[in-house]
Amino acid sequence: QVQLVESGGGLVQAGGSLRLSCAASGRTFSRYAMGWFRQAPGKEREFVTAISWSGRNTYYADSVKGRFTISRDNAKDTVYLQMNSLKPEDTAVYYCAADWTGDGSSKIYEYDYWGQGTQVTVSS
Repeated sequence: QVQLVESGGGLVQAGGSLRLSCAASGRTFSRYAMGWFRQAPGKEREFVTAISWSGRNTYYADSVKGRFTISRDNAKDTVYLQMNSLKPEDTAVYYCAADWTGDGSSKIYEYDYWGQGTQVTVSS
């Protein structure tokens, strides 16, 4: 079992920045690929970014490429999402997720554990 707790969400103006954190506990964090997903009201949950267990490989949705950066600190059992140049369309609940078997995936069904989510609201 892995428990994931996101933090760092909040209200920010368009063009601003936020950094989300996802703290993990339980099984060996460093063995998991990690991902961030988001879900806006009335929409399906969508892939944002993922990182391999080593941190060497990262993947981004086209909508956030160049603005968001995923990173991880395996010594702290934490994955981060740095979000810059935020837009109102980035408003959503952001979830982190852990994938035991993969290298970082955009597919929701490949993730084994999920956090409870943190709200990000970007005002125009």
